[in-house]
Amino acid sequence: MSQGCDDCKGQREAAGELLLHCRSLLVGYKGKPLLPPVELRISRGELTAVVGRNGAGKTTFFRTLLGLLPPVGGELDSRISPLPIGYIPQRSQLDPLIPLRAWDVCAMGVERGASFLRPRLGGGARREVDRALAEMGAAELASRSFGELSEGQKQRVLMARLVAGHPALAVLDEPTAAMDEVAERQTLELIDALREDHGMAVLIVSHHLPVVSRFADQVLFLDRDAQAAVAGKPEVVFRHPAFRARYGEESAGDPRQVVS
Repeated sequence: MSQGCDDCKGQREAAGELLLHCRSLLVGYKGKPLLPPVELRISRGELTAVVGRNGAGKTTFFRTLLGLLPPVGGELDSRISPLPIGYIPQRSQLDPLIPLRAWDVCAMGVERGASFLRPRLGGGARREVDRALAEMGAAELASRSFGELSEGQKQRVLMARLVAGHPALAVLDEPTAAMDEVAERQTLELIDALREDHGMAVLIVSHHLPVVSRFADQVLFLDRDAQAAVAGKPEVVFRHPAFRARYGEESAGDPRQVVS
């Protein structure tokens, strides 16, 4: 068994372990909060869906979790320091990856050990890349140009990059954007399997309530205009007055409705 597989086993055994605790966390810019305090606990093996309209504050929240912005107030309590985080941005931010092969994109997940003196991945790291691609059903895509892949294939490669890095927390910003229904379902099933097989926590932005109602253990609803930050089980958040005021009674009561 490889070291990577040993890590996965350890993470599975630790499922349920608290990784990150947002205690009255205030996010914003230049000392000014955009949202009310966020109360959220993120544990291994759980999937948390972040929902809200465009401009609701989701990106600011993500950037704070990733350490790109300092909290305006409250606490961001990480139980592991530093907390290994894997991040997949929105599709529009991936243009620099287009000239690369799918294998090269996946290798970004394990290239942290590379340097000027050792610019190439060692044999163990290369095997880890191959293993991750195979696990995601993307081994046959390794030599193909990333930019020529379908949206679903690109997401499989990005998932392989995530797996290769062995994060404790995976942050995915609209991973199913621009996909057809079949590719979206397959990608979400992959994500669901990842959090179970690897024991990682998953934080995902989604605009589709079917995704939230089927896969999420908890939901964080953000609304900058209404000054709302509501976290809890999907059925509880969907019934919250702030959620219903934003999306309407029908959307709140019917998870088949689409949130845009």
